[in-house]
Amino acid sequence: MSPSPATDDRTSVQDRKAATPAHDILDVFTRRWSPRAFADRPVEPEMIRRMLEAARWTMSSYNEQPWRYVVASRHEEPEAYETLLRCLADGNQSWAENAPVLMMSFYKTTFSRNDHPNRCAPHDVGAASAALTFQATAMDLYVHQMAGIKKDVVRETYDVPEDMEPMAGLAVGYLGTPDMLSDGQREAETRPRSRASLQEFVFGDTWGAPAPVVEDEA
Repeated sequence: MSPSPATDDRTSVQDRKAATPAHDILDVFTRRWSPRAFADRPVEPEMIRRMLEAARWTMSSYNEQPWRYVVASRHEEPEAYETLLRCLADGNQSWAENAPVLMMSFYKTTFSRNDHPNRCAPHDVGAASAALTFQATAMDLYVHQMAGIKKDVVRETYDVPEDMEPMAGLAVGYLGTPDMLSDGQREAETRPRSRASLQEFVFGDTWGAPAPVVEDEA
């Protein structure tokens, strides 16, 4: 039995989006990318729990674990899903409304033990969401994180405490096909990935000058 056109489209996009690293890295890093097209297929609750469990075991400053998440499933909690969807910037709502799962990440701005500012909290919630994302990749799921959120709407909707800061929206699901998207979104969906070289961001004893370990990289 030959693959369906939709399967062919997904495979083609996956191939174009596969990273071409300069050094040998784990497969989850080469396969991870942030799609806008998600299949109309529910994400199993156990898969969601595994992703959040990966976030749970992320390192954090003084083991503060400053991250918090709001989660809603389109198929199982449609009202909660619509509520969370409205917290995204309008441009993100236009495609994220097809993702089967939405999340919102938050971080606690102060340490629980002494109420002092925790400057590492944004770093730590980013690390937690990265762990969540790579766990998803290992399970053939995809995550698209979004800076475009309506912070005031988030705060009002969820009665967010003053010491909590909304960070990002996350769309989660199985990969869809580019034909689900608008023309501009479709072009971004199929564009090959690119990254700066190590020499551009790894420095030695002079700012801006590549560290010896990377300066001779081909």
